Amino acid sequence: MEQSDEGDGIMSTEPKTEELQALVRSAVMDGHLIQATVSQPRSKSEETRKIAIRPVLLRGELRYQFERFAGTKALHQNMAPAEAADELLRLVERDYRQALLKTPASDIQILVSKKGKAAIVRGAPTAKAAAGGGTAAPAPSHNRSKSYILPEGEPVPFLEALGVMTAEGRVLKAKYDKYRQINRFLEMVADVVPHLPTGKELTIVDFGCGKSYLTFALYHLLAIRERLPVRIIGLDLKADVIADCAKLADRLGWDRLRFAVGDIADYADADRVDMVVTLHACDTATDAALLKAVGWEASVILSVPCCQHELMRQIEQPLLKPLLRHGILKERFSALVTDAARAQLLELAGYRVQLLEFIDLEHTPKNLLIRAVRSGAPVPDNVRQDYEKFRDFLSILPYMERNMGF
Repeated sequence: MEQSDEGDGIMSTEPKTEELQALVRSAVMDGHLIQATVSQPRSKSEETRKIAIRPVLLRGELRYQFERFAGTKALHQNMAPAEAADELLRLVERDYRQALLKTPASDIQILVSKKGKAAIVRGAPTAKAAAGGGTAAPAPSHNRSKSYILPEGEPVPFLEALGVMTAEGRVLKAKYDKYRQINRFLEMVADVVPHLPTGKELTIVDFGCGKSYLTFALYHLLAIRERLPVRIIGLDLKADVIADCAKLADRLGWDRLRFAVGDIADYADADRVDMVVTLHACDTATDAALLKAVGWEASVILSVPCCQHELMRQIEQPLLKPLLRHGILKERFSALVTDAARAQLLELAGYRVQLLEFIDLEHTPKNLLIRAVRSGAPVPDNVRQDYEKFRDFLSILPYMERNMGF
């Protein structure tokens, strides 16, 4: 059976087994696969609800990373192309009902009926290959090679307007660290785009946006490159900075990006937000932003905490006296404890959480980014038990817990 709709560029077929195998092997083995998602397990007992696959470079060789989501945990496994093709086929043919493969040429959706019959739906491509030429998507490197989402040599209007890049696409030497920071941020965003809702306009709030380098980058990635329907709001307390950002957005013609003066805790201009970004909000302002995100049931949260003082005043544990008696060690330890507590509390709120290294915008040493994706899966009992033991051992009661109603 074959159906086509030339107007939409979509074709649906029921392939033979060898045709399905050839399709998958070609995408993986030839390096055309930009990303893939496998979902809807056939068995109700299957704990892994979704698997994301993406190409990576390990020591200069192409590998595919399988990220399996089970409850609030994410497990990673890297495979060579041949092994990855076999595993992807096994998942589609035996264990899952749906798969989406994104290539530079098309989006390929594989749907498996309850009787085990597969159908293929081809559509226009929605993901772009990373810069580098050719039809294959160059894999992002674990050691962060110079294959950037915003490649040098390709003019980007907002980077030119912000003084990072020339009109010819050359990155200014004095702004190269900033350029790397923007690309690092976009890598982290690109990884979670598949977790955002579809079929609606996305609402994104950036709390404490400051000069908004990353807010503009976020809009460029989602609205310009990915062509997603988005509305992004940048919020900050500095009126002069917000005015400058608003002028630049108007100059670029980005009418779905706006800026406002306001405080994180008091913001109430949206009933539902799909992504919350908060970078370098001081102390419990980060917690206030995370609480807003949880209250909105935001699909994605990206947070880079700043100074953290609350728990430094609370931590008390005689067994850790050799560490806590030194102010500088206590300060650093308290910051780690704060972010560990935030991560655990987000898991209790139904999120999968990763703590990642992020390059600070002021050229100081790398710090932490909290990346959380709403899972909707039941929270295992041990998550709460582990958190309570951790909290009680250190005699702390974080701002987030006090305001989450647990």
